[in-house]
Amino acid sequence: MNTVEIGKNRPQKEGFNAFIPNLFPPNGGFSFDAKILKKNDEATRLLGKLDGITQLLPDIDFFLFMYIRKDAASSSQIEGTRATMIDAIEAEAKIDSDMPEDVNDILHYIRALNYGLARLEEFPFVLRFLRELHKELMIGARVSHFSSPGEFRESQNWIGGTRPDNAHFVPPPVDEMKRALADLEKFIHAKDNELSLIKAGLAHAQFETIHPFLDGNGRTGRMLITFYLWKEGLLERPVLFLSSYFKKHQKIYYDRLDKYHEGDVEAWMDFFLDGVIEIAKEAIGTVFSITKLREQDAMKIQSLSKRASESAVLVLPQLYKMPIVNVAKVREWTGFTHAGAQNLIDRFVELDILRDRNPNVTYGKSYMYKKYVDIFV
Repeated sequence: MNTVEIGKNRPQKEGFNAFIPNLFPPNGGFSFDAKILKKNDEATRLLGKLDGITQLLPDIDFFLFMYIRKDAASSSQIEGTRATMIDAIEAEAKIDSDMPEDVNDILHYIRALNYGLARLEEFPFVLRFLRELHKELMIGARVSHFSSPGEFRESQNWIGGTRPDNAHFVPPPVDEMKRALADLEKFIHAKDNELSLIKAGLAHAQFETIHPFLDGNGRTGRMLITFYLWKEGLLERPVLFLSSYFKKHQKIYYDRLDKYHEGDVEAWMDFFLDGVIEIAKEAIGTVFSITKLREQDAMKIQSLSKRASESAVLVLPQLYKMPIVNVAKVREWTGFTHAGAQNLIDRFVELDILRDRNPNVTYGKSYMYKKYVDIFV
């Protein structure tokens, strides 16, 4: 495909250039060469395979929690967060009070994703939905006082540099931003000939080009991909999250987004579809690994006495949702006494299901379902 003019940098009266998007999509739409279309077919096939085998997982919602945490950590790390998925699990479980300050970024992302999952059950995929997502992501966050949570910006922003006239990229001014967002919303809902995966990639790149929020554009735009594919019916459950791919190839990710608004749409789509293929394969492998581990640990539990195995069956499924625990958490799940909960944990340690996270600690001990967590990290 030839270069498509997505827009142009144009002088502004304030003395800097800003990117002004053209009509989107361009007249005549987009056309891609055979290489991109072949990748799209392969990515779509793998998404179908992932969707099918994911449906075979019992307690799929529990496993979805881990996918969400992984994406939350990766997406936040792209923006400079240093906290990890394990930090986020600890914070959710209230295991350790000495948490990195920026774990808050991941927890807000998890909150926004969970909000979006519930909201899209009954609400259309419109700009208001993206504003609501942004509000959940940013309100109460470390930098929320600069970000106008849930509101599109009313002032100029920029990427890189200290001000618009020395920035790496200056998104459209407010009036042009509003026009471009209206075009994007129509594109998302249009019953056109664009293939859904390609459309998701284009929507993400166009959203990042418009950059409609003062902060949180990258994280909101990466959520857009997953929710769009889910809403379009490519996935029965939203189990494809691309942030870990974008984090792994962060420099290329930013470079391809630059190339997109410079008009090389094909370079962006090539990178995007590679990501769908890589992450879908990885997620398929994850499902097989989870299934194998679940069977192994269920067999271990069956080796216990009848009473002990009945107790263990109460806890094992919960570990798929919350794989770092302490005695208080097991008591919450089971209603056992402190001693009963500790005995159950000790059995899980003996069976090599749980690992003592710090054998040198006497009080306030915590335990990890390490083989399970390792599947995701």
